[in-house]
Amino acid sequence: MNESKGALTEAVYYILISLYTPLHGYGVIQNVEKLSGGRVRLGAGTLYGALNTLLSRGWIVECGESGERKKEYIITEAGKRAVLDETDRLHELLDNGRKVLREYQV
Repeated sequence: MNESKGALTEAVYYILISLYTPLHGYGVIQNVEKLSGGRVRLGAGTLYGALNTLLSRGWIVECGESGERKKEYIITEAGKRAVLDETDRLHELLDNGRKVLREYQV
């Protein structure tokens, strides 16, 4: 059920890497903002829409509730594969861009 052949959006990538540790929705919002240096700010609607998509793809699962009865989520092996595939894709993109820039000394 790993559908990671296409590019991930930046928000989805940050959500997935945030969920290597169990977090509830607000924790994900805070972590994404922290990881991106404040550049990526998720609204609740965007986050929960993305979480539902990631749940349906099998890339994350609910892993319990925090003390405040909020749902927590964690990345699955399929989700980790999607992160790895995206990281590889981004490395290729950067490598090719740098190669062209060096060639043309831009």
